[in-house]
Amino acid sequence: MTLTSSLAAMLGLEEMRGATLAEVDGAAALQHRVDRKYLVPLDRARHLISSLAGSHHVLDLGGRRTTSYLSTYFDTPELGAWRAHTQKRRRRWKVRTRLYAEDGLCRVEVKTKDGRGATVKHALRVPASDYGELTKPAAEFVDEVLEGACVPVTAGELSAAAEVRYVRAALADLGHGSRVTFDGVLSCHLGDRGAALDAGHVLIETKGGAQPAPADRLLLGMGVRPVSLSKYIVGQSLLTPGLPDNDVRRLARDHFTTTANPAPLPERIRAA
Repeated sequence: MTLTSSLAAMLGLEEMRGATLAEVDGAAALQHRVDRKYLVPLDRARHLISSLAGSHHVLDLGGRRTTSYLSTYFDTPELGAWRAHTQKRRRRWKVRTRLYAEDGLCRVEVKTKDGRGATVKHALRVPASDYGELTKPAAEFVDEVLEGACVPVTAGELSAAAEVRYVRAALADLGHGSRVTFDGVLSCHLGDRGAALDAGHVLIETKGGAQPAPADRLLLGMGVRPVSLSKYIVGQSLLTPGLPDNDVRRLARDHFTTTANPAPLPERIRAA
């Protein structure tokens, strides 16, 4: 059983109504949104999915209900993106290349915060062979977005800083335009070191408007509270020696295990 099919089975996704990528993007693309994140045991995540089955569809990609993600994050030599997040600055930003492994699709993504604290994401499709790099078209795209968001950083100052790998399932309420994602088999990698989320938990993200979505209210009813947790910030906080202690590191210590010998990259399956 593959990692993707294993997570789908553990979450009980087989019986849910499926929706195509076009249907999900048409109803809930959400490039401008409010994100809320939760670290949740698998049994509660499965209960949440069961409770949402009447109103949500699971993203189904030709019978596959999860996707392997690889994300390389870029930062300045001084870790400007990491510091903006841990210091809770209003103008936060992230730059990454993301590979959807089974589909052989790659995008350059830039995420910023607007003046009201909402996440704004911009994306550019690039060849899969460009994963992990900022080529000239990618750099021009990054510069344009960061300048528009008043972030005083250019692509020329950035280099690959860490990689994050995980398997994701996505649910969408097609009528109301909200989404919920479930990330498992999550690990962060930096040089010869790695950190992995314990296998009994998944990271849930709700993506919607300013008002809490049904998933948020259900999680609250289960006694689950949102956490401020960025995958990239976790990776840098746990794996880079000498960084100051912070709330993310203290939270991650309870759920992540570090190792000096990270797992090899999963096979990258190119689209036909």
